[in-house]
Amino acid sequence: MKKRLLNKLSAAFIVIFMITGCAIMKNEKPETVVTIRGDKWYYNGEVINPGTPAEGLLMNVRMVNSVFEDRGQKAPEIYRDFNPEMNTDAFISMIPEYVASGINAFTISLQGGTPGYEGAVNTAFNSDGSLREDYLERVEKVIKACDKSHAVVNISCFYQRQHSHFSALSGKESIRNALRNTVEWIREKRFTNVILEISNEYRHSGYCNWQEGEWLMSEAGQVELIQLAKQLNPNLLVSTSGMGDGKLHSSLIETADFLLIHFNNTAINKYASIIGELKKYGKPVVCNEDDKLNNAGAMALKESVLNGCGWGYMNLEKNQTFPFDFEGVNDDPEVYDMFSNVTTPGYNIID
Repeated sequence: MKKRLLNKLSAAFIVIFMITGCAIMKNEKPETVVTIRGDKWYYNGEVINPGTPAEGLLMNVRMVNSVFEDRGQKAPEIYRDFNPEMNTDAFISMIPEYVASGINAFTISLQGGTPGYEGAVNTAFNSDGSLREDYLERVEKVIKACDKSHAVVNISCFYQRQHSHFSALSGKESIRNALRNTVEWIREKRFTNVILEISNEYRHSGYCNWQEGEWLMSEAGQVELIQLAKQLNPNLLVSTSGMGDGKLHSSLIETADFLLIHFNNTAINKYASIIGELKKYGKPVVCNEDDKLNNAGAMALKESVLNGCGWGYMNLEKNQTFPFDFEGVNDDPEVYDMFSNVTTPGYNIID
């Protein structure tokens, strides 16, 4: 009798725990809500980096391979010991340190970036554009960790090297499906610290190898995809990135919520004029890829901020080339010292 009663009580406790646990999960509120007002970024209704040289600017780091995997046959020998979940956890463990140094956002890619070798099958999509659950689980962990640290995640959907393999998107409709499923996933998860980048460097010649890549590389194709994302989720902030010359086509400037540029191939003394032209449109200007390191990186960061552009650091060798390292400020002490300076109230950026 007592045993049956205990079993009933145990069963009842499990049911109650499951109900209340689900209720807690459903009522779990995000800690970081990202919005735009004019040409400035806001967290939870407050301008980011207030009272600093970087007030309203999105200071960011490219960490596209923090959710990396390779399901192909061309991975180097060392990849045999690689664990995608451990790689993601290693990055997550350093998020608080990156944020404490002045980082506001991270670019995370659903198709990664170059890992230092060709042929990696690294994509969150099946060939028909459906989402791969295990890949998205790693992305979700990053988004939630960033939310707790009051950081934004820029999800980049399409990367030029992901073609000619069994999981490559099979054409225009599958590309649209991939975007649609990604936007709906963001909406269903109720993420409020996420912004969206349709394509990494949409004019990159690598997209010529995609099925219907010419459409994807066109301004008309990018506008179509931005508009699709906005129709599905009007509150989601959406853009796409240009090449390393810091320029964007007028149709994209008009359509995008924020202006996403790259400075890899741009001399620092050209930043002021390029940023100045884009600032005329009254939208936030964000560089989310610049591969300059050490003193050159610190100077590029400073010049971007001086001209009203959020700067994005890419440490290709350390953070993106396999095997990946995430060492916080030790990734590049000079650059992260400057990140800290420009996000500190009272810092005189002119000196």
